Amino acid sequence: MANAPVQRMSQLMAKTLRDDPADAEVLSHKLLVRAGYVRRTAAGIWSWLPLGKKVLANVERVVREEMDAIGAQEVLLPAILPREPYEATGRWEEYGPELFRLQDRKGGDYLLGPTHEEIFTLLVKDQASSYKDLPVILYQIQSKYRDEARPRAGILRGREFLMKDSYSFDLDDEGLTRSYGLHRQAYQRIFERLGLDYRICAATAGAMGGSKSEEFLAPAEAGEDTFADCPNCDFAANTEAISYEPKPADGSAVPAAEDIPTPDTPTIETLAASLGVLASATLKNLLVKVDGEIVAVGVPGDREVDLGKVEAHFAPAAVELVTAEDFVGRPDLVRGYVGPQGLEKVRYIADPRVAPGTSWITGANKADTHTKNVVAGRDFEVDAYVDVVVVVEGDPCPKCGTGLRLDRAIEIGHIFQLGRKYADALKLDVLGQQGKPVRVTMGSYGVGVSRAVAALAEQTADDKGLCWPQEIAPADVHVVAAGKALQTELALDVSAKLAAAGVRVLVDDRAGVSPGVKFTDSELIGVPQILVAGRRSAEGIVELKDRRTGEREEVTVDEAIARLTA
Repeated sequence: MANAPVQRMSQLMAKTLRDDPADAEVLSHKLLVRAGYVRRTAAGIWSWLPLGKKVLANVERVVREEMDAIGAQEVLLPAILPREPYEATGRWEEYGPELFRLQDRKGGDYLLGPTHEEIFTLLVKDQASSYKDLPVILYQIQSKYRDEARPRAGILRGREFLMKDSYSFDLDDEGLTRSYGLHRQAYQRIFERLGLDYRICAATAGAMGGSKSEEFLAPAEAGEDTFADCPNCDFAANTEAISYEPKPADGSAVPAAEDIPTPDTPTIETLAASLGVLASATLKNLLVKVDGEIVAVGVPGDREVDLGKVEAHFAPAAVELVTAEDFVGRPDLVRGYVGPQGLEKVRYIADPRVAPGTSWITGANKADTHTKNVVAGRDFEVDAYVDVVVVVEGDPCPKCGTGLRLDRAIEIGHIFQLGRKYADALKLDVLGQQGKPVRVTMGSYGVGVSRAVAALAEQTADDKGLCWPQEIAPADVHVVAAGKALQTELALDVSAKLAAAGVRVLVDDRAGVSPGVKFTDSELIGVPQILVAGRRSAEGIVELKDRRTGEREEVTVDEAIARLTA
């Protein structure tokens, strides 16, 4: 086994901190800064210090090994990209303000790459001309950029982040399915090797486009995604991707719609209280503007509208809430009393719970008036059914009907079956076996490399500090010299022997630092094994401590080396 270098803390460019950073909101942000892994350069922009760079490199190594194992080929594309390919696919505008746009001195438009579908497509278009050149999987590990409005949570949501993005190119949909499956299995191996607890969840494609999409989510309080899973079956999905089919009801016995006076009841709460009914018996109608056109969104009165889902449905169109000015000159729209019946020149989309035959109390499009016995499909028509409510704990599983559980999670990976969206836009064809052009089909697959570091910190840390899994820790053992010359001499000797056997060693040989501070730092830094050269050093006895379990044992130097090199 090759010698491993010894990292001496007396020479290490990293300072630990006793207190949390003032702007830190989540655990990983606090601990990665305090333990000397990262430092903030600007809002959403981070520098990786030596210990952090080692952890980051270890994650890269695992990702690279598993990608190579499925036959993927590594390349490196530029981060500064021309406007034209993104304009051809529509993403120059679709990305909106999150896209970093820049100009060169000649006025040419460029962007900092958020993802590289367009550029990989052009690369394959240049290199592949025949069906014999496919299938192929290409990948890179590179910095990506997103102009976040409010960067937060340390490296979890930054403006610059490290990502592995890979792309598959196949002749047909069967080939795409195979490539997708290879990536799915590779991702499972990656996250298992990293020691991450994760769930594979159905997801929406978003700005990426395509058909099938799944996310790999790491449950954590700091997560920005909410996912649902079923305790009774294998269903799991990001709440943004949960969908239901409308279940028609028999509304034939419902009396005719009837207006009822309801003064001073412009909200669901005041209406339900006034009539003595449950909010679920009422129909809430939210007005939004889609590229300037007013659209009504109907949901049961006891549910909230998920604007993200509304935006996803109408993407890439811009969606915004109506304002008081939008009611001016629209006598058919009465603020606080809007109902779907009788709306003029207003598209009406509704949640599937507003199914044909269901009966509601809703606005009468008159001030201080509501209408009861309003039946979907009889008194008004729904232009499109869209899952637009905020999913809540206990909502039925779309697969088996059992109440769903909700949890927060960090997105650590995402895989997409893109199909031919980018190949169509950029005319990626190869000559097929029959001598005719064949349009290539694609997949896109991402792993958040820097984000995985934060996710691991969130999942594995304890009240003392970081607690890295062996595979990605910055060292295998943290040797602490808890004393003066004798302890330091022994610590350095043990470190050299361990390094000679290929063990990665971080040794705390700092002079003038108390044993208490060194012990605290060893737990904060989070290397899996801690070896202490302390009060029994003269006897050749050291202490071995398991960072995760806290178990400790006094052993001879030879036994410690034997255990750590086994």
